[in-house]
Amino acid sequence: MDLGLVVIAYKEGDRESKAACQRCAEQLRRRGVTVLTAPTGLHHNPYPVFLEATSDPIDLAVVLGGDGSVLAAARYLASYGIPILPIKVGGRLGFLAQSERVLQQDPWDRIQAGDFFLQARMMLQAQIWEQPQLGQGDPLAARGEGKLQGRPASEVYYALNEICLKPINRERLPAAIMEIEVNGEILDQYHGDGVLVATPTGSTSYTLAANGPILEPTLDAIIITPICPLSLSSRPIVISGTARVDIWPLADPEGLTRLWTDGVLAQSVNPGQWVHIQQAPTPAKLMILEKELSYFRTLREKLQWAGSRIYIPTTNHRPEGG
Repeated sequence: MDLGLVVIAYKEGDRESKAACQRCAEQLRRRGVTVLTAPTGLHHNPYPVFLEATSDPIDLAVVLGGDGSVLAAARYLASYGIPILPIKVGGRLGFLAQSERVLQQDPWDRIQAGDFFLQARMMLQAQIWEQPQLGQGDPLAARGEGKLQGRPASEVYYALNEICLKPINRERLPAAIMEIEVNGEILDQYHGDGVLVATPTGSTSYTLAANGPILEPTLDAIIITPICPLSLSSRPIVISGTARVDIWPLADPEGLTRLWTDGVLAQSVNPGQWVHIQQAPTPAKLMILEKELSYFRTLREKLQWAGSRIYIPTTNHRPEGG
């Protein structure tokens, strides 16, 4: 793999991550590689700057942080087909990021020699739609055949983990009524805190906390999960990765519904609007350097499944007098 231009994002406010960034940049520059570095986090989004700072294509994005840092990189870089090397430095959970040990083995020679593999992870895209004639009217009036003739009312937002719709209000905890359509057919109406539409990668994030299923991340599937539904009959469902999902916020005259992507606020969903969600055309490409990477081992370690096992002796022991 040719490395002409590499961008490195390190976790803002983390000394360990910044120091690792400096080491990586020095190693790459000694090889004649052009390197751009910047912090990433709540107050810094370096990816639009990276993309606009040069006319040359970015060959690799190195992300030094936790899963949140990797999610931010994927949202901005996946559509450009830029490979992402995620390294856990300064992060916490680490379902996506690899161990920092891969940096101790000077990985740049391996990468230039092609000694890695790229793992494709499904991305979702979401866009708000509306019908021009509705304005601020009743959202139910938009239902039916005419709704497909609406127009986009927002930019396209991307997510590696999940798309979330839920209302927010400072004074109270509002409930939501969300009508879900799959491929134009009504699935259900969820009455609760909101709804999640997730990728298999996102099945171990917010969806897992909402009692959704865990899916192997390479599957081509979409998970729809109600958040704290008020009806026990409202259950998570796994559908085809090629499905189209439309979500209609109902009974929301105050316009409290918000669209979130990977936990980041995208924008408000006004009365009369709905959200169209489908698989993004380009997946995130995660560069894997670990030789024996195991998703199931990661599950056992991060969710502490193995720690719940009961030790059973291999030899039988009968107590005296038994």
